[in-house]
Amino acid sequence: MSNNLVKHVERDHENFYGMVSASPQMNDFFALVRKVARSDTSVLVRGESGTGKELVARAIHELSARADRPFRAVNCATFTSELLASELFGHVRGAFTGAVDDRRGLFELADGGIVFLDEIAEIPLDIQARLLRVLQEQTFVPVGATNPRSVDIRLVAATNKALRREVAEGRFREDLMYRIRVVPIFLPPLVQREGDVELLTWHFIDKFNADEGMPRHINAIDRDTYEALLAYSWPGNVRELRNVIEYAFVIGDGSVLTIDELTPELRGEPPPSRRLEENAEREDDERRRIIAALRTTDGHRGQAAERLGISRTTLWRRIKQLGIDEERD
Repeated sequence: MSNNLVKHVERDHENFYGMVSASPQMNDFFALVRKVARSDTSVLVRGESGTGKELVARAIHELSARADRPFRAVNCATFTSELLASELFGHVRGAFTGAVDDRRGLFELADGGIVFLDEIAEIPLDIQARLLRVLQEQTFVPVGATNPRSVDIRLVAATNKALRREVAEGRFREDLMYRIRVVPIFLPPLVQREGDVELLTWHFIDKFNADEGMPRHINAIDRDTYEALLAYSWPGNVRELRNVIEYAFVIGDGSVLTIDELTPELRGEPPPSRRLEENAEREDDERRRIIAALRTTDGHRGQAAERLGISRTTLWRRIKQLGIDEERD
């Protein structure tokens, strides 16, 4: 039995401002981040969802000369245009419905420090023009105000989209693209980080083992389960891996992580939503076939069952289960 279990083996690794890795690809990336942090140049972090782009921005802040100044982050995709303008630039009282007081925005709150704009490709075009002014002139105007205010910030932005394509399709300003991607850096996806799936699997297991709120303690992984973890493509990257391990802790029992405790995707099954859709499609198809057989036989259940290759009892049960109204249908 022990030959079918994988135990935790300690490996040399680096915890780089919350990014845990032992892969040479990430070691090179960490070295690049250290270099990038030395200047005040705008940085664009490219990477897939779930790779840890905000951790990169925080690392740049901690390694920079601005480390003792504020770090402010916002996900641009979570706001409407009006609310994003208020979030970034602030507003004055009466600027819009609900603006009952003056409010300072992120640029003012982060004066002297670093602002991290995640999902920057989602910024509306009207906000892009105002952001360009901040980067060119280090000034901004709060929503509803008239006088510009000076600010000293460094911008770190992130996206999982190709900005050149966004520019070509008219969704992003070309002049802003050049301002924010002075130094583009590329965060590798999890599948390209040699050895990190294994390392991070145990890293998250250790993390949840230490959580008193978890109902179990895992000290081994079934061999088939371990191979499924290694074979998976991890489209959601590190975030998805963490969620998979947390899912196993919540729904499983015992000290061994087994294949049935993984999410459907890792077991090679479609996710529940897709299964529900497929089941609904199968039921719709079966319903149509039963109705067609009943119509062909003028409602004679015995003949309809024979045409369908099922018993009359099964036909009766499926008519009830599928809600077929024989007179109407």
